[in-house]
Amino acid sequence: MKKLNTYELKRVLKIVLLVFAFLIGFFSLWYTHNLVEKLEHQEREKIATWADATQLIASPDFDGDINFLFKIIEANTTIPVILTNGDGEVKGHRNLDSTGYRGDKFMDEKIAHMKKQNKPIEIEYSENQVGIIYYENSTLLSQLRIYPYFQLGIIGLFLAISYFAFSYSRNSEQNKVWAGMSKETAHQLGTPISSLMGWIDYIKESESVVSENVIKEMEHDMSRLELITERFSKIGSEPALTSYNLYEVLYESVSYIDSRTSEKVSITIKNQEEFKNIDVAVNKPLFAWVVENLCKNAVDAMEGAGKIWFELAAEGDGLIQFDVVDTGKGVPNNKLKRIFKPGYTTKKRGWGLGLSLVKRIVENYHKGKIYVQSSEIGKGTRIRIEMRKA
Repeated sequence: MKKLNTYELKRVLKIVLLVFAFLIGFFSLWYTHNLVEKLEHQEREKIATWADATQLIASPDFDGDINFLFKIIEANTTIPVILTNGDGEVKGHRNLDSTGYRGDKFMDEKIAHMKKQNKPIEIEYSENQVGIIYYENSTLLSQLRIYPYFQLGIIGLFLAISYFAFSYSRNSEQNKVWAGMSKETAHQLGTPISSLMGWIDYIKESESVVSENVIKEMEHDMSRLELITERFSKIGSEPALTSYNLYEVLYESVSYIDSRTSEKVSITIKNQEEFKNIDVAVNKPLFAWVVENLCKNAVDAMEGAGKIWFELAAEGDGLIQFDVVDTGKGVPNNKLKRIFKPGYTTKKRGWGLGLSLVKRIVENYHKGKIYVQSSEIGKGTRIRIEMRKA
C-alpha cells in the first residue's frame, strides 16, 4: 500500500471530516423531520377533537357534559383556527390575536393560506347546517420545520469562521518559519563566504601557480553565493521593487541555467522584441530565483532532454501574461492544484519547496499570479505568470 505524504493525508482527513459533517447534518434533518411529522399528526388529531366538540355543542340533540366540551375547545391555545359556515361566512376563530386581525380581507387571505397548508375539516350541525374548520400549523411546528436548517447554517458559519481562522493562523506560522529559516540560512552562509573571499584575495596576491581562469571562476561562484545569500535575506521582509526590462531579467537567468544544463535541453525566449518593450517592477534577485526554479523543475520533468521556452501570452493595459512551457512528462489533472503546495514533490529526495517558494515570491512579494495553464501527460506543461507592468 502506498504511503501517503503529509499533504495527501491532510486531504484525506478533510474528506473524512466533510463526510462526517454531512452525516451529522443528514441525521439532524431526518430526526427533526420525524418529530415534525409526529407533531403535525398530533395537531390534526387535536383539531379533529376540537371539531367534534364544536359539532356536539352546536347539536340540538346533545345531552352530555357541555362543560367538558368547552374545556376541550379552550385547551387549544396554540393552533390558529377559523370556523365558517357552508357559505364561507366566518362564525368564529381562535388564536388569531397574535397574527393581528384586520377585517374580512385579512380573514379571506388567512383562510386561503390555511387551506393550502392543511386540509379543512367539515362538520355537520344538522341536516341543513354545515361548518368548515380551517387551521394552520402552530408556531412551534413552524419553528421546528426551519430549526434544522437554521442549526446547519449556524454550524456551517462556525466551521467557516474556524477554517479561515485556522488557515490564517497556519499561514502566519508558515510565514514565520519561512522567514526564520531563510534569514538563518543567510546568516550561516555569511561567515564562510567572507572567509572564502579572503582566501581568494590571498591567492591573488600570493605567488601561487593558480591560473587566472580558475580565480575568475572562483570569483564568479563567490558572486553566486552572495546572490543566494541576498535572496534568502529578503524572504520574510517586504522587498524593494525596481523597474527592469522583462527580457533582460529573463535572459540573464536563462543564460545562467542554460550554461549549466545538459546540451540535450534547450532553453529559449520567444517574442524577444515584444518582451524587450515591456518593463516590470520586480525585485531582481527574487524574480531571477523564480525563473531558475521553474527552469530547474522543467529540466527534472523532462529527465534531461527536451525543450523549455518563454513566450508572451497576452499584454493589456497595465497587465502582462507570459508562459513557461516545457516538453516534460506533464502533471496529472488531479494534482494540478497541489503542485504549488509546500511538500509536494515527485522526486524521491525532494523537499517540495521549489514551486511553493516560486508562488510565494510571485504572489506575496510581486502581487502577481502563477498557475498551471495547461498540462498533458507525456507532452508537457504550460505555467502562466501574470504581473503588473512597471
